[in-house]
Amino acid sequence: MKGWSYIITPIHTNAVILTYSYFNGGILFDPTIPITNATSQIHVSFLSLFHTFSFFGRSASLTAALPYGIGRFQGLVTGAPTEAQIYRSGLLDSTFRFSVNLRGGPAMPVNEYANWPQKTLLGASFTLVAPTAQYDPSRLINQGSNRWGFKPELGFSHGRGNWLFDAYGAAWFFTINPEFFSHNDLSPGTNTKAEAPVGAFEGHLSYDVKPRL
Repeated sequence: MKGWSYIITPIHTNAVILTYSYFNGGILFDPTIPITNATSQIHVSFLSLFHTFSFFGRSASLTAALPYGIGRFQGLVTGAPTEAQIYRSGLLDSTFRFSVNLRGGPAMPVNEYANWPQKTLLGASFTLVAPTAQYDPSRLINQGSNRWGFKPELGFSHGRGNWLFDAYGAAWFFTINPEFFSHNDLSPGTNTKAEAPVGAFEGHLSYDVKPRL
């Protein structure tokens, strides 16, 4: 998805993208939560719709993604004699992304794009994660996060011969979850959860062996 965001694609291009991820490992909870030795196995499938268009003469795209997750979680609860296990499945928070090329990326139909040589591109994008998934504040582990997420990003791409270098810098910002692990036996009151902004950087170097490979 990164390459499709900033490398030029002809306008009126549409794509349906299916992806799958598997995560397996430990979970680090806040020290105030009485759970230790927590582990998880999570399967996440994404259905994404991608569309390109002209935005004031610049190449732009919209992507909407709807993930579905299945997870099994184990851990020791303080005071309990045996390990606790839970299962979660359902739709996760939906994601929407708008990206536009700011330099070196004019909007082009297919016939113009076929003869266009890529040089240096500079693009920007904005990703929104909406709290659309099911959420129960009395549960510690939910399908949804009960908060909004925002990620502005700048992307750079430069091609020389068959080589292509691209890099991205971004920051995640989150709203406050007003009801986090609340109204239950372990935490009868109302808790909130806040997270500081998170920076991100990514880079790639690729080589085109031959056309259409």
